[in-house]
Amino acid sequence: MYTFFMKKILFCLLLVTCFTSYSVFSLEPATALYRGEEYSIFVTYTEVVQPGDPVIVKMDFEPNKELSKENYSETKAVLVFEDKTKSDFFDLEGNAKRNSNTPLTLCALLPLSTWQNAGAYTVTVMYSAYGRDYKKFSLPISIEKKDFVSETIELDSKNTDIKTDVSPARMNQIERLNDILFTVDSASVYLNSAFVPPTTATRRTSFFGDRRVYAYTGGGSSTSLHYGIDYGIPTGSEVTACGQGRVVMAENRISTGWSVVIEHLPGVYSLYYHMDSLTVEKGDMVKQGTLIGYSGATGLATGPHLHWEVRVNGNAVNPDFFVSDEFPFFEK
Repeated sequence: MYTFFMKKILFCLLLVTCFTSYSVFSLEPATALYRGEEYSIFVTYTEVVQPGDPVIVKMDFEPNKELSKENYSETKAVLVFEDKTKSDFFDLEGNAKRNSNTPLTLCALLPLSTWQNAGAYTVTVMYSAYGRDYKKFSLPISIEKKDFVSETIELDSKNTDIKTDVSPARMNQIERLNDILFTVDSASVYLNSAFVPPTTATRRTSFFGDRRVYAYTGGGSSTSLHYGIDYGIPTGSEVTACGQGRVVMAENRISTGWSVVIEHLPGVYSLYYHMDSLTVEKGDMVKQGTLIGYSGATGLATGPHLHWEVRVNGNAVNPDFFVSDEFPFFEK
């Protein structure tokens, strides 16, 4: 027997063994409580998002005394959107060894495409708690319409050469970066707060999700999305880590110049491009606000600026989503 409470009448529950009935009550923010004979689950999630945001679901498990002594590693879950996009949940303790009194918290981030249509949708959580049979429930989400900027960027001969470079060296750099960004290490749980911007500057010269046309010298063009936020700051401005994490790349790249990539959570990375110089190396552990380098105009750049980007499971997501006092998911 169980009860559950949440913000709206919104679940399509298929819970059979120990969850057999429910009642509805209003809670703020978007939360749900499942109370069963063997365990309870308190769910917190992002109910209202925009294209390019991640959907985040956090589940806090509270077992009874007998169940609490069982192996936490037997609890697994996956978050699914429209039966095509999936993201595994990870342990917010980073798979650390637990005792019987330590609560289990699982979290998943599922990136939405910037092309996603607005409307009412659901995400589905499929989980197996403490080695029990799999169950599933659905959470309603609202995807709000978002307008993205369209722009044409005129490239000079130097930047045209970079953009059209198909040399083995550049292709190898792209492949190595993608290998990093699509790596999901369940033990890599470093983040302990919301992000902060990587610079104190506020002037932005480009925005996340901009629809771009690159016009080449001598004719020809290509189209792409802008995966991050560009801050218009002078060369030599301080660039700092947006959150706690581990440096997994610090090098000079053909396209992005002096670049840093920081791993914060399983599959969650922040990227910093076009810097003039770096102050960190691969393998360094950094705290939020740690100086990682100085801005510049290296690589494909039309002027001094900092490009800041966030990836989830290899997909670019809106960095602004992670910068908020209302962002409670990873506070420790």
